[in-house]
This record gives sequence, structure tokens and C-alpha cells, in this order.
Amino acid sequence: MPETPLDIPRTWAEFTDPSNAGQRFRVDLTWLTSSWTCIFGSGCRGIYADRPDDGCCTLGAHFTDDEDVERVRAVAAELGEDEWQHHPGRGRKGDKDPARLSAWTEMEDDARKTKVVDGACIFLNRPGFPAGAGCALHQHAVLTGTPPHEAKPDVCWQLPIRRSYRTVEQPDDTSYLEVTIAEYDRRGWGPGGHDLDWYCSSNPEAHVGAEPVYRSNRAELAALMGEEAYAALVVRCEAHLDTVKRARSAGARTLIPLLVHPATVEAGTVGGRRTRVPRKTTSAASVPGANEPAHPVAPRAAAGKTPRKRRPTS
Repeated sequence: MPETPLDIPRTWAEFTDPSNAGQRFRVDLTWLTSSWTCIFGSGCRGIYADRPDDGCCTLGAHFTDDEDVERVRAVAAELGEDEWQHHPGRGRKGDKDPARLSAWTEMEDDARKTKVVDGACIFLNRPGFPAGAGCALHQHAVLTGTPPHEAKPDVCWQLPIRRSYRTVEQPDDTSYLEVTIAEYDRRGWGPGGHDLDWYCSSNPEAHVGAEPVYRSNRAELAALMGEEAYAALVVRCEAHLDTVKRARSAGARTLIPLLVHPATVEAGTVGGRRTRVPRKTTSAASVPGANEPAHPVAPRAAAGKTPRKRRPTS
């Protein structure tokens, strides 16, 4: 199926952060009530046609800050060679010990990122590996009962949700911090994002989730917004879906494109899919975020441009 256009009608809501009166959230209800879901291992074509099994893990993940690095370092040190296909080993002097950053990270443009091994992120287990294909960090988190977003680099677990900030100056010389929660579309990767061979957020093939994004990605959204703000988000998403339901019941088909993500409309999954899509099972479905396979990492240069995923802001 072809991707839907980048510029679509969107419904936005704004509200003051319940835990911080100095900032307001601006949320994209069109995206957050869409039926997008990660389909890694279940139809994902990969961002590059010559590496479909990589999903969007072809390139190493750029880290947000030192806290991000240290969180992933702690998980990497726990991984066994039976869990991690490209485990660096220990080395005669311990120089390859996963506790050492040099064993699994590298520098690019003065920024630290995970290494690329055999054409993809060092943490990506390839098809045929006994422990299964996918992110070794994600799989370890599920096996140990840890939410995957607490084990993976920030840039990996947040995509394709994008959090951005701007200061809004008001006519009375006051200001507030605006926090936007929206879709991480191709443009989020920089100019080269338009050259990716395939991308999921606006593709109907990936809008087959059993639940809307605001429910299926509850753990990630709560981590990005805080629990109180997430609860406020849910109220607005539910109200939006009720509006969509009323519009459909009234036969107001002309209103649907103004309220629902076009990829969800094309997939026929408004409010969640109606038919079961085969997915790789997990033994720890109760872990928040465990139902989603590996999320993406940073992009590579393409067609003379450099697609660069913007690092998330904490």
C-alpha cells in the first residue's frame, strides 16, 4: 500500500501540565488515536529495501545524554552471549567487556551511538539466531519483566512518537513552555528522511493495531509526559474517538478525513483492528510495551543527503 501524504488534516488539543503550571501540552489527537503499531517481524519492509529484516535498526542509535548511555550500559552488561548475537565477548584484558563503552559504542560527528556490525545495529539479532530476531535489549527486558523503554536508547523506544519543545511568548509579556506530542514522520529524520525506501508511521500496512496508539503505547507516553498528564491525554483521546464514532453513525463520511489518520482509514481499522494480524508471541505480554517489537534507531546517508533522526529532548 502507498503511504499517505505528510500534510494531512489534524486535530490538536492543548492543556496545562497538571504537575507543572509553567508548561502546556499540545497533542496530536489524529496520530494518537490512529491504529498504528510496530510490525517488525510481521510485514515490516525495513527503511532500506536491501535490508528488509533490519526494520529501522539498520544504523546505530544516537544517545540523548549520559543518563541514556548509562541505562543502556547497565542492561548490556547483563546480556549473555545466548541472548546477544553480536556480543563483543570479554577479551583477554577485558577490553571487550560490555561494561566498557568502547565494546559496543562509537563516535559519529562528536556524538556517541551504538556500533554498526555487519550492516546493522550491534544489538540487532538477525533472523536464524536461536534467541530470535530483534533487539537484544528489548528481548532481555521482556524476559526479565522490565518495560522495554527502560532498557533501550531513548531514540529507539520513542519512535514514532515525537516530543518537541518551544517557548510561547504571549502579548502580556508572559511565556510558557509548549511540549508537543505528535507523529514522528519522515521529516523528523531530516532532509534524507524523504529518501527512506519505506516508512511505517503513515503507511496503512502498519495501521493494524488492536488498540489506538495512546493505549498501546501507554508506557512510552507516560514516560514522556508523566502519569498525570497522560491521564489528561486519555480523556481527550476518548472524547475524540467518541466524536469519530458519532460522525460515522450519522453517516457524515465527509468528516472522517478531518478526524482520522488517513492511513488508519485506508487500513479500515478506525478505533483498532477488527481482524487478527499474526504476530510474534511473547511470554511476558503483561510487561508494559512488551507487545511491541524492536523500535527504530538512527538513519544512514542516502542519495546524497544525510537522514539524521533528531535526538529526543529530555
